Amino acid sequence: MNSKIFRAIWIVAIAVFLASLLLIMGSLYSYFSSVQKNQLRIETDLASQGVSLSGADYFNNLKTENYRITWVSPDGEVLYDDEANTAIMQNHLERPEIKQALKEGFGESTRHSYTLEDQQYYAAKRLPDGSVLRLSIVQQSVWSLLFGFAQPICFVIFAALILSYILASRSARKIVAPINEIDLEHPNQYFGQDNYKEIEPLLRHISAQQIQLKQDQEEIEKAALIRQEFSANVSHELKTPLHVISGYAELFENGLVKEEDIKPFAKKIHAESLRMTKLIEDIIELTKLDNGGTEMKWEKCDFYSIAENAVDTLESAASDMNIKLIVNGENAPVTAIPQMIYSIVYNLCDNAIKYSQPNGYVSVTVTQNDRHTVLTVKDTGIGIQEEEQERIFERFYRVDKSRSKEVCGTGLGLSIVKHAVMIHKGNIRLNSVLGKGSEFIVTIPNYPGIT
Repeated sequence: MNSKIFRAIWIVAIAVFLASLLLIMGSLYSYFSSVQKNQLRIETDLASQGVSLSGADYFNNLKTENYRITWVSPDGEVLYDDEANTAIMQNHLERPEIKQALKEGFGESTRHSYTLEDQQYYAAKRLPDGSVLRLSIVQQSVWSLLFGFAQPICFVIFAALILSYILASRSARKIVAPINEIDLEHPNQYFGQDNYKEIEPLLRHISAQQIQLKQDQEEIEKAALIRQEFSANVSHELKTPLHVISGYAELFENGLVKEEDIKPFAKKIHAESLRMTKLIEDIIELTKLDNGGTEMKWEKCDFYSIAENAVDTLESAASDMNIKLIVNGENAPVTAIPQMIYSIVYNLCDNAIKYSQPNGYVSVTVTQNDRHTVLTVKDTGIGIQEEEQERIFERFYRVDKSRSKEVCGTGLGLSIVKHAVMIHKGNIRLNSVLGKGSEFIVTIPNYPGIT
């Protein structure tokens, strides 16, 4: 970065210098041309006075190193020229400066000289006898001016290159130094400082990214901890039914089971097998939800019909506990994953039934407006303490540990519900009073779109 900034500054400095040099040379050329013309006019005036007083004798022993002198008669005949043979020279009556001088008293022009084959300035003045005295001087070209100043120009260019190199190097280091000194771990300390004003947006972006990375890291660590706890909990939950099944099987194997105990033992083994199967099914479903439900298909479906199916499945379990299961609502078309909608209703109702008091009821209501569909599951169960309400969606968390053993729950139902609601871009709320019951309210968009 330092080398790039250095090259950029040096190139700009050289470009500015060359542009300035061209501008100065142009100005100098214009200035020297103007000086040449003024000097030519003065010399023409002086020479015309000499010729007027002395006539042709004025040219005797006259030394002119830089000027050409031509004397022309009123009819254009060349009477004298210090650089050419007058006998072979053309009539000068049509020369622009001669015509102007004869008409106005003084004339001047700039043109190529066919006699001397170069670019000339001409100045001519009419004398009292009607003749014209003309002086000319070679016009300096830009290149002749450059060659004349070649030595000082080369020195200036060389000095400018060295100076610009030094200044560019120092400027590049000065610009890059604050950037190299930035502590990227703590970019906030540079906010508002003049040295970092230009790169403050970048520093703010870095700061925001660091915050995001820290949050992501915390989420990763949290997810890793959850997976670790989940694995431990799964092992623990599976261990219990496996031990029960293994224990009863061992009794059968050793012939220690009485005739009248065979049926109760078999029933217990069957119940524990079902519990283990349900746990595995919930784990599989939760794993799919953790992947965002990518294996499941979004489609148009009726939320109310799905709720009715879930309630029908649980009708027998509710009757066994003498709990009345009620469904209210209307058709509610949504774009959703039907399996997840079913799982939401099923798990909420199953949980409500298991933790309800005998002779109680579980009410399921589905309503819909233009934007959202709302599922409400209300029970007359044991309720949930306020300090535990935020934790009920954690995996394997149970409100009533002693009662949960009796109802054979896996502890994953509400966690499945929460994940399914999140995938549908919805939310879930809980209203619960200890000893009186709970109310779960699920709200999802009618058409959340497929993501």
